[in-house]
Amino acid sequence: MTEKPDTSTDTTLTGHACIQSYLKTLDSSPGVYRMLDAESRVLYVGKARNLRARVSNYTRPTGHSGRIARMIRETASMMFLTTRTETEALLLEQNLIKQLKPRYNVLLRDDKSFPNILVTDHDFPQITKHRGAKKDKGQYFGPFASAGAVNRTLNQLQKVFLLRNCSDSMFQSRTRPCLQHQIRRCSAPCVGKISAEDYRASVHDAAQFLSGKSTGVQEALARQMAEASDAMEFERAGALRDRIRALTQVQTAQGINPRGVTEADVVALHLEGGQACVQVFFIRANQNWGNRDFYPRVGPDVDEAEVLEAFLGQFYDSKDPPRLILLSHAIENTDLMEEALSGKLGRRVEVAVPLRGEKVELVEGAARNARESLARKMVETATQGKLLRGLAEAFGLDAPPQRIEVYDNSHIQGTNAVGGMIVAGPEGFLKNQYRKFNIKGEALTPGDDFGMMKEVLERRFRRLLKEDPDRSLGMWPDLLLIDGGAGQVSAVASIMALHGVQDIPMVGVAKGVDRDAGKEEFHRVGQRPFALRHNDPVLYFVQRMRDEVHRFAIGTHRAKRAKAVGATPLDDVPGVGAARKRALLAHFGSAKAVSRANLSDLTAVEGVSEALAERIYGYFHEGG
Repeated sequence: MTEKPDTSTDTTLTGHACIQSYLKTLDSSPGVYRMLDAESRVLYVGKARNLRARVSNYTRPTGHSGRIARMIRETASMMFLTTRTETEALLLEQNLIKQLKPRYNVLLRDDKSFPNILVTDHDFPQITKHRGAKKDKGQYFGPFASAGAVNRTLNQLQKVFLLRNCSDSMFQSRTRPCLQHQIRRCSAPCVGKISAEDYRASVHDAAQFLSGKSTGVQEALARQMAEASDAMEFERAGALRDRIRALTQVQTAQGINPRGVTEADVVALHLEGGQACVQVFFIRANQNWGNRDFYPRVGPDVDEAEVLEAFLGQFYDSKDPPRLILLSHAIENTDLMEEALSGKLGRRVEVAVPLRGEKVELVEGAARNARESLARKMVETATQGKLLRGLAEAFGLDAPPQRIEVYDNSHIQGTNAVGGMIVAGPEGFLKNQYRKFNIKGEALTPGDDFGMMKEVLERRFRRLLKEDPDRSLGMWPDLLLIDGGAGQVSAVASIMALHGVQDIPMVGVAKGVDRDAGKEEFHRVGQRPFALRHNDPVLYFVQRMRDEVHRFAIGTHRAKRAKAVGATPLDDVPGVGAARKRALLAHFGSAKAVSRANLSDLTAVEGVSEALAERIYGYFHEGG
């Protein structure tokens, strides 16, 4: 790839004249172009099979949609990047769109990864939920549409196949069965309640089921149940009956399972009123593994082909595509998209609009869901807009806020302290923008809520000033809501003044008389507290945001506390792994007893050499 510098001879040119000035230096190479405004902000990123021909289209004075005409008028400079092939240009275009978020491109805003089920590579494999890059060894099954869909499937699979879900370290340290075994969710391989051969058979059956071969698994279980019944082993027969019932529940929960489609993503689009909804159904192993809706940012004059092509490029940029992608509308560059996705997957990927049969029914079902989801979204957006206007009026803002950041802290007497930030705007809660902050201040007094809030906001604004100093990326809030009263507001105001950020409105939300919901008081710097009437919709809106940040902060705190509960000082001793940790705890009874042991006692533990005993003793007695 070759980047061509800005060659405009007159930097005062804008619009058609500016674009025309680049034509004399462009050739017919494929590549990507960027259109920038007078402040060098990227307006649009596009690809071209022939850069000169594509850019020359923008020099025509007429024939453009309203959106493109506005973009042309704002263009003050351009940048070009040539590629070897048009497929490379397609991939680069989508990467740049996701990175730069240009105003005039179709933009996929919710792009987090999807969860999978992982059966780990282990002598006694664990079955667990996995999100993110597939770095761990094992078998992956998915993607599933949501964590809830994975959790429901895992819950039923544990009843059927009795596979462990504990971590390897916990598995190695068990000396007796856990609660999962007692409630018949695990066969307890950790303490030898099942042989390695029988456990491997259960793992194989689970993999067969997740691969779509459920009929054979059910037939085998039914045969085993009949044999147990004939042998008058009624307890075992009853357990097998329960496993068959659980397996049936999994299949029922998956809804309609297509017979003729083994592996596909069904992608349907509905456009209405300048808004779009894309519905994606995940079909794997002839099973429906859930659906997800997306609301890409579009303009009022885009067409279905442009939206779907942009969606596919951005959606599969960080995800493995299936072998077949079924679309509700044709895209312009089907061959390019297939070539790009096939290169990514390492095998052929087909992109098609079905015309008959079961595949058409799948697409029609996804399109119906897209239409209904967008209708609900438009109603919610209208309601949200009204609430934002009411919020602006209640708090004396110049305009309805487009980005509200709400902050809260959670801790128990200062331990495992975390800060939480949620974000709300015209489209409701933006969960992919939520952030957590592990409180690091060693100098803070335990329970110092003011100090914790200062640390959280200091880190937040320091990062904003570094990543978006000119406030052009939409990362800065229009309103801060702080869970607390005058003290928290004063603490945050001091941090904002320190960073020279004093133009962002800030309101503290404090419980009122008797700390009852509905009697909240609102605090602002240099002004007297005030309240809203108890039935004001804006008050309910603020309460929802405060409850959401409280839920997020307390959930993060609980996760941190739960992780800390399972930790012991032995985790930090170099050379003490899971096996030696288990041996030490079994010998001495607790980590505290290990810390008090002398060298001769430590060397008496199986697997602990003299050198390791000295290291353990030194860690506890000399600061290690």
